[in-house]
Amino acid sequence: MAELTPRMKELVQPYLAGIEPYDPNFTPTRINLSANENTYPVPAGVREAIDAALAATPLNRYPDPMSNELRDELAAWHGVTRENTCVGNGGDELLYNYLLAFGGAGRTLLNCPPCFSEYAFFASLCQTEVRDVWRDPASFELDQAAVLAAAPECSLAIVTSPNNPTGDVAPLDFVAALCDACPGMVMVDEAYVEFADDSFGAATTAQGLIAEHPNLVILHTLSKAFGAAGTRLGYVIAAPEVIDAFAAIRQIYSVNVLSQAAALACVRARDAYAPVVAQVASERERELCALHAMAAEGLPVEAWPSAANFVLVRTPHATHVRERLRDEYSILVRDFSYAPGLADCLRITVGTPQENDEVLAAFAALVKEEM
Repeated sequence: MAELTPRMKELVQPYLAGIEPYDPNFTPTRINLSANENTYPVPAGVREAIDAALAATPLNRYPDPMSNELRDELAAWHGVTRENTCVGNGGDELLYNYLLAFGGAGRTLLNCPPCFSEYAFFASLCQTEVRDVWRDPASFELDQAAVLAAAPECSLAIVTSPNNPTGDVAPLDFVAALCDACPGMVMVDEAYVEFADDSFGAATTAQGLIAEHPNLVILHTLSKAFGAAGTRLGYVIAAPEVIDAFAAIRQIYSVNVLSQAAALACVRARDAYAPVVAQVASERERELCALHAMAAEGLPVEAWPSAANFVLVRTPHATHVRERLRDEYSILVRDFSYAPGLADCLRITVGTPQENDEVLAAFAALVKEEM
């Protein structure tokens, strides 16, 4: 995306003049494995339930401003109350509201890159300073000691588990220690948690820590495991007083009636998604095995363990490999070579078995040619 024109730089608020918009680097292709979407068909019967819910939804009235019916269903699923949940227009709105509510001028966000670039971007929109504590450059694991040492000097923190784009999980004892060390709020972004194990993320989520750590916020989305990225529906789970803060600053009617209706149908049918999630996890492991086999055969390929629906892989000339995948095979993956700490790295979403077969074969062929 283009940067602001000189005229716009003069007219916007001074601190926004150098802002760089988020760029998903999207190109229409035959196979899109770049955005960590769920590429599987909606489970049998669920699409019909969604369509029926949409057809029965009046469009002439404003939506329930707090999405209370959906909040009740989400609360029942997670074993909490309505007062512990807030729904937003995608996880992105809730991320922004988190920075808006608890960040701001004179406050500092503790960030752990490489991670989702929107954290730092939203912090800049909210005039929040960012303190980066970098992950291990080889393993991409959190530098837990360094994070905990920096936490007392920061106003709020965000940790992703599983992390995007590296795929690793934040240990729960570390999350608890971070909540103790940070004087402000701590968010754990669990957008990919459903893929972390066979129990739909139950063994990985930090939600159980909220009772003893009321400064903890858990972020979820329906964009990944539920294959509902188009509905733009996210939610947070936190202590009631934290939810009150989210509710106080949110844009009115930010979640439209159709998104609420579709999301409610998805969540009510959540058991139908478990086989899809299990297959994605199985395909992820198959893909990692194939990438490791390439390395064992002498190809310059390095891949890291992942608990999400994507894998991170490094190979020389990654940007060119990505371009050739797009132009010669009509396969789109995400290039992270531009990002600090991720030189020559590509992120490949785990798709259907056929999609995975195609990207693996094309990737291996191109890596051989680029050697």
